[in-house]
Amino acid sequence: MPHLFVDISSHGLGHLAQVAPILNEVTRRFPSLRLTLRSGVPAERLRARVHGDFTHIAQASDFGYVMLDAVRIDFASTAAKYRAQHVHWEQRVADEAAQLAALQPDLVLTDVAYLPLAGAARAGIPSLSMCSLNWADLFAYYFGREEWAPEIHRQMLEAYRSAELFLRLTPAMPMDDFPRCQTIAPVAALGRDRRTEICTSIELPPGSKLGLVAFGGFTKELGVEHWPAIPDLHWLIPEGWPIHRADMTPTEPLGVRFPDLLRSVDVVLTKPGYGTFVEAACNGTAVLYLRRDNWPEQDCLIEWL
Repeated sequence: MPHLFVDISSHGLGHLAQVAPILNEVTRRFPSLRLTLRSGVPAERLRARVHGDFTHIAQASDFGYVMLDAVRIDFASTAAKYRAQHVHWEQRVADEAAQLAALQPDLVLTDVAYLPLAGAARAGIPSLSMCSLNWADLFAYYFGREEWAPEIHRQMLEAYRSAELFLRLTPAMPMDDFPRCQTIAPVAALGRDRRTEICTSIELPPGSKLGLVAFGGFTKELGVEHWPAIPDLHWLIPEGWPIHRADMTPTEPLGVRFPDLLRSVDVVLTKPGYGTFVEAACNGTAVLYLRRDNWPEQDCLIEWL
């Protein structure tokens, strides 16, 4: 039985949104495939996106960036975590290789961690990576001028380049430092229109407009309690927000999959991120977005959208 090991970044939910449709198609074509997912994303969120059986290893091999909220980076904490992560880099690669060798996968796929790629190379296991960004390019963008950064960046690039191929999703950052890079089409889950069901469950009159607030698993203070009420517009908001208004309903208790929510609403309010931007476009949903200060990936996403 072939065994696929997939490492999914838990830096937000966009990485899961990217890889899940591909995993669902692969397992549909190869029903005997054994699937192992390693991620810090909670199991219930993984199962909401990835169909069929899989083994979940609740670990995170990357952290991406330490976020103050959905659009602001904590640069000091991020720099400290990268420096700590690479102090004993060779030992971390050796430990990763040992863990992968024990699991015996036929292929390693990451979105978009680099440690598993280095470990797979050490263990002699083929690997692929896929994403619209990579941590090496973002690291160079933010920290490339720091005196401590070049060795860390070299190790990151070496890990990414050890993969058989990097699948660069459309839209994506340029990735000029990746010689084995192949651009592929947009990847998105297509939802089912459940507008009537949603409106009935929250007792909205026919013809009501629906807006969805979704920031990819991150928090963001938007002053929602002060938004004006707009006739015939009802907002679906994250359950964790302490907002109690007649024109706002938490999304989670509705029990509707996110792609279905996105397909059912008139507009989504979000930040520039691959998952929500591409799924909104592919599901025909209008987008309002809050720009992310100093985030190099956002321009290619906005231009494509």
